[in-house]
Amino acid sequence: MPLDMDLTGQVLIAMPGMGDARFGHSVVFMCAHSAEGAMGLIINKPTSDLQLSNLLEQLSIEGGSKNGDLPVYFGGPVEHGRGFVLHETGYQSSISTLEVNSDFAMTATMDILEDMAEGRGPSKSIVALGYAGWGPGQLEGEIAENGWLVCDASRALIFETPDANKWEAALTSLGISPLTLSADAGRA
Repeated sequence: MPLDMDLTGQVLIAMPGMGDARFGHSVVFMCAHSAEGAMGLIINKPTSDLQLSNLLEQLSIEGGSKNGDLPVYFGGPVEHGRGFVLHETGYQSSISTLEVNSDFAMTATMDILEDMAEGRGPSKSIVALGYAGWGPGQLEGEIAENGWLVCDASRALIFETPDANKWEAALTSLGISPLTLSADAGRA
């Protein structure tokens, strides 16, 4: 994979032989990728014990959130106490929103949660705690070692596909059946 390839706005699909169990069967939306490193959010691993309403309560954000039963996701192992919201581009934070591409944006400021609590937030979103991060060249090395496949991101995959089906759906978008994947890496 050339170092000048930009995976921003793409999706990483963890291969079965992924050495890090935290990323097993993960689907990662790439928020940023450059020569300085990469940052993404795992979008298919909701936490088992935390919903948006609990998070809002912990942060003392008041408001009858119509999205209170939304899951909060394990976004990755880095800064797992920090929140990120991946959302469609129709919403813009008054403080700071990173526009990833024409379909997706990411906001990491408290105002988006306040807006969501009051029903003024994005129409489609994923709330995550923590993120997946890679240093310069690290992600490219993992891809070269068959740790990840890359596919295009779609709103349907990110926001509409059930979490339990995202990994398989991402593979299927590449024409790959999960049954044909081996956990063993090899060289031809």
